[in-house]
Amino acid sequence: MNAEEKKMYQASIKSIDTEEFIDLWFYRPLGFRCALFFRKYGIHPNVITILSIFLGAAAGICFAQESLRWNILGVLLLMWANLYDSTDGQLARITGQKTRWGRILDGFAGDVWFFFIYAAIAVRTTFEPIPFAPGYNWGVFIWILCSFAGFWVHGSQCQLADYYRNVHLYFMNERNGHEFDTSVAQQKIFDTTPWRGNFAWKIFLHFYVAYTANQERMSPKFQQLMTIIRQRYGSNPPQELREEFRKGSLPLMKYTNILTFNSRFIMLWFTMLIGEMWFYLFFELVILMAIFAYMRYRHESLSARITKKLQQGYEYR
Repeated sequence: MNAEEKKMYQASIKSIDTEEFIDLWFYRPLGFRCALFFRKYGIHPNVITILSIFLGAAAGICFAQESLRWNILGVLLLMWANLYDSTDGQLARITGQKTRWGRILDGFAGDVWFFFIYAAIAVRTTFEPIPFAPGYNWGVFIWILCSFAGFWVHGSQCQLADYYRNVHLYFMNERNGHEFDTSVAQQKIFDTTPWRGNFAWKIFLHFYVAYTANQERMSPKFQQLMTIIRQRYGSNPPQELREEFRKGSLPLMKYTNILTFNSRFIMLWFTMLIGEMWFYLFFELVILMAIFAYMRYRHESLSARITKKLQQGYEYR
């Protein structure tokens, strides 16, 4: 990279604090090259996001096949989808084409990928014997388990991890935290947007309001902290407060990364190699859920500690 490209590359990533090693080593550099290519031809970031949706869905279909060749193809397609998931954000940042529509669509893309992946796990496992219950097949139970893991557990883990990263960026620098949205603000946008001519956007907003509201329900002590901060300091917390929160939040960023894509991708590939895809659900429901609970406990404790200082009259500078 020349000096200008290095500067653009730095601008294309959110923050070193919130980036994962695999992303920094592989997806971000390659995504930046893809972003430059698409910028050259005037491709909008949302087009890249839509392409990633189809790639991720195709990967899930490949995973449903009990063939190593198909599974390898699925792995490559999912890597390609995740590359484009990186590319769309980087392209949006270097071109200034960041939109709320793009952010919502980006989150929707990951949900589509994993909808097909959970369906693939259920399809492949339905008639397999249960390892810890000899004489019984998984049957309809695996579909119930996949639905629970996909719609509730996976969703909650990824939503809160995404929220904590955006909160961290907000306290680092308010301008970097532009994706730190509140349900009240999103509801206001929904209420003031007419249905006529905006049907698809209204549908997306409806689900985004629910998305942000669920993030807030999972972080009550942080919401209490933000209420006090806004009452006392408005939308610009003092630098001392920002630094204290960032210091406490930084160790939790590794957990937000574990709860998102790369660790899931590695475990998914491992379970396909050993032919026991049900084990991915164990990983999701037990291991990732324990990490999720610990991350949430630490973040809520940090919020409660700073809230107590503010309630006791401490003045940050």
